[in-house]
Formats: sequence, C-alpha cells, structure tokens
Amino acid sequence: MKLIRWGAADQEKTGVIINDIWYDTSAFGEDYNEKFFNDNGLARLEAFVKENEGKLAQIPADTRLGSPVARPSKIVCIGLNYADHAKETNAPLPPEPVIFMKSTTALTGPFDDIVIPKNSVKTDWEVELAVVIGKKASYVDEAEALDYVAGYVLHNDVSEREFQIERNGTWDKGKGCDTFAPLGPFLATKDEIADVDNLRLWLNVNGKKMQDGNTSNFIFNVPFVISYVSQFMTLLPGDVISTGTPAGVGLGFNPPVYLKEGDVVELGIDGLGTSKQQVRNYVKN
Repeated sequence: MKLIRWGAADQEKTGVIINDIWYDTSAFGEDYNEKFFNDNGLARLEAFVKENEGKLAQIPADTRLGSPVARPSKIVCIGLNYADHAKETNAPLPPEPVIFMKSTTALTGPFDDIVIPKNSVKTDWEVELAVVIGKKASYVDEAEALDYVAGYVLHNDVSEREFQIERNGTWDKGKGCDTFAPLGPFLATKDEIADVDNLRLWLNVNGKKMQDGNTSNFIFNVPFVISYVSQFMTLLPGDVISTGTPAGVGLGFNPPVYLKEGDVVELGIDGLGTSKQQVRNYVKN
C-alpha cells in the first residue's frame, strides 16, 4: 500500500493511493501514528480498503499533502553514510554509523515551503531514503531488522551548515529547524519496494541536477542501521530513521552553494515518488 495524509496543516486526514488515484480513508478512524503501527494498523487498513472497494471517496489531486506519518516520537538520522558524500565534505569514512537527531517539529509536507531560518546563510539540501519503524525495536539482530520495518519514504534532510558545523555543540542545531524535514509524498509499505539497497535517489535545484546516487552505495545498509540504532535507543512504531545522503550537497561545492529565497528543490527516489519545495526567508509572524 501507499499511505498519504492530506488536508490543512495540523488537520490532516488519512488516505491511500491505488493505481495513482488518491482515496480518502478517514472513515477508518485512525491517524497513521504510533498507536496505528503498534496495533497492526497496516493489516487492518488493508482489510478496510478491500471491504470498501468502490466506495472510498477520491481526494482531489490538487489537495495539500502532509507528512505521510503523523508526528513520530523521534527522527533519527545517519550521517556520512555514502563514501562520496564523506569525501566531498572532507570527512573520514566513519568506522560505525554517525547518529544525530532531527526535531519532530521540523516535520512538514512534501510540497510545503522550506523556510530559511533567522540568521541563516548556509541552508543546504540532502535527498535521503527514510525508514518507518513498524513495531517496537530494541537490541534487534541485523538478520531480523527488516521485520521491524513498516515502510519507506522520501525525505529531504534540510540542513543549516553554519549551525551544524561552525556553532559549538552537536549537529542537531543545524538539522532541526522548522520545515527542515519534508517527508513524502507517501509511505510505501515494505512489500512495495523489491530491493531497498538498490534505489536511485536524486535532487535538483532550480532544474539543475545536484545529487544522483543509489542506495547500493551505502556504507551501512538498512538492516545494519536499524540494528545499530536499536542498540542505543528503543525505536517505537512510527519512528523515522533517515539513512544518509549521496554526494552533491551545497556544502560540497567549491565554493559552496546554498539555498536562497525563491529557489525550487525537487527530489525523488525509485518507487517513492517525488517532492518539491520552494524556499522562502523567515518572516516573524
């Protein structure tokens, strides 16, 4: 299945995509959140859709999409997980995964604006494959790690490089700003993706190709990452793990290239659709 959440921000309803048509599943009565995933929600939703075949209302194609996952307990990110990206940022290859956190308040829809934070001059882009956890995971064996996956989703790990690298402290400062986690357009359940370790992912800025990579070039693949993260924290249903970005980020150019107001970022992953965000400056409400 392909799951969507649609409607006004903070008022999203649920839906599914069948044969490229959006259908309203709000009568199912549950959001796509921790409780949903924990209570075998995917199987129950599938049964609901089959029982209501031909009865579900279509959602207009111009409707706003929100994140396909309701606000999770955490967004865990893996840094420097492609050798070419580590090289372009002059970072050594990590001997084990680099973990940082992205605030859940950064979560936004796949076509919502990216807002350049106040005092930012180095806002950057990063196309990434994200994994959505389907059941509680703690000290998971790598061989069993994919059993804990609900599905996969496209993620733009927007980053402010000065906040991230030049300001004292952790990477989290440059990763958790509002609008810095556009997720979607949809969550594809695990069965929709034949080989998660062989997916092309790409990103354009103003129509120019910046990133063009493949998950076959992971330093640490998806099962390893899930197992590894679960050694340090319990992953809850609906949690998101973003698996890193290939070469082509703005920081890697000489001189670096960063986002400015009016820029348009478009990105995609095989089997997970495309998203597009326009960039605008922060304006105090």
